[in-house]
Amino acid sequence: MAPTLLPGDWLLVDPKAFRSASAPRVGELVLHHDPRDPDRLLIKRVGAVEAGRLVVHGDAPDASTDSRTFGAVDPALVVGRPWFRYWPPSRLGRLRSLPAA
Repeated sequence: MAPTLLPGDWLLVDPKAFRSASAPRVGELVLHHDPRDPDRLLIKRVGAVEAGRLVVHGDAPDASTDSRTFGAVDPALVVGRPWFRYWPPSRLGRLRSLPAA
């Protein structure tokens, strides 16, 4: 699968997307703190929800650091949902979620 995001993409993130009762679902993109370095933010796709934790994956598995490296992510580390790419202009548009498998 081709990566949804490329280096240099600028995004809008909805910080309130998961504050209500709704939790991230399989297929959604999430912006979260890196469990190994809380100052670093990562954007990953939710691959599974297990026992209250999120298994996250990059869209380019060969070039991605994700739950295979740092394990499942506590939902409290999620900052928001990326939803729109505004740069570069040639890639302008909404980001899509993938349907749950």
